[in-house]
Amino acid sequence: MKDARQLVRLLADPARVDEVRDWTGLLSVARAESLLGSLAFRLHDRPLPDRVGLILEGARRDAERARVQALWEAEMARRALAPLGVPVVLLKGTAYAASGLSAGIGRAIGDLDILVPRPRMDAVQEALLGAGWEWVKQDDYDDDYYRRWMHELPPLIHKERDRMIDVHHTILPLTARPTPDATAMIADSRPLPDGLRILSHVDMIVHAVAHLFADGDLAGGLRNLWDLDRMLREFAAAPGFWMKLRQRAWLHGLSDETARALRLAARLYETPVEGGGRARWADDLYVRRLLARDGWGRTTQRPLRFAFYIRSHWLRMPPLMLARHLIVKALRR
Repeated sequence: MKDARQLVRLLADPARVDEVRDWTGLLSVARAESLLGSLAFRLHDRPLPDRVGLILEGARRDAERARVQALWEAEMARRALAPLGVPVVLLKGTAYAASGLSAGIGRAIGDLDILVPRPRMDAVQEALLGAGWEWVKQDDYDDDYYRRWMHELPPLIHKERDRMIDVHHTILPLTARPTPDATAMIADSRPLPDGLRILSHVDMIVHAVAHLFADGDLAGGLRNLWDLDRMLREFAAAPGFWMKLRQRAWLHGLSDETARALRLAARLYETPVEGGGRARWADDLYVRRLLARDGWGRTTQRPLRFAFYIRSHWLRMPPLMLARHLIVKALRR
């Protein structure tokens, strides 16, 4: 766990680079948490051991290549969907990169995530299939589960470029307890020069919070919390930002989750925040889960991780539905 703590301390303050004694452990944890590119850019101008410098130089090249690839995939989706006249909102890492936000510097970017109006999902699906994307999951149960209960289409992959796209109509599963207002998110989204769109700044924050706490088991949590730190530092100077963030979190049913995210960002990354409220006893459990890596980047705290895994499913669906879903999954294995 000490290596994960060292990673967050170094991201928060690169001047602490002189404190590093175990570069192998630090780089292993950074790679496991998909933060190696972010760390590489944070330490770009710092004196480093030669071998470490070479590794981080490679990480910067890889991150830049991933950024270009992500933006090209977004352009391919834009071309496929342009004839529909549908607002296409970029989400997560591609949105950060496309809008030039500091959260996108060095960020690992995987699938292309987009948000479109739910009434246009059928048209979007047909346009993407016609442009070369195809279904990843061919199973009838999975297809029905996604379409009835999830916040997105079943995943699609392009048959030539081998890149996946997740088409969202909201930001949390329909069975989840919070019910974000996706219509308001799309209505308040901002256009980019190429015609694609990004969420408003406060909605970007709330979406990152939802992705961190309400839609998973905190896998990749340190990276998601780093996204929040970067965005909060960049957006907070805008007049009335903190009030707007509180209002938007309330609108989307994520006030408690947003307050916890602010507290954890302040605790781990020293993020200057307003409105996180007093520390809660459960915050310590979240911190332990977020830092659960050993000096080789391997996961630790297995009982705690399993508890958060169960929690993630519990948040996604009611108990009877959860039991049925887990039984079906177990039988299929």
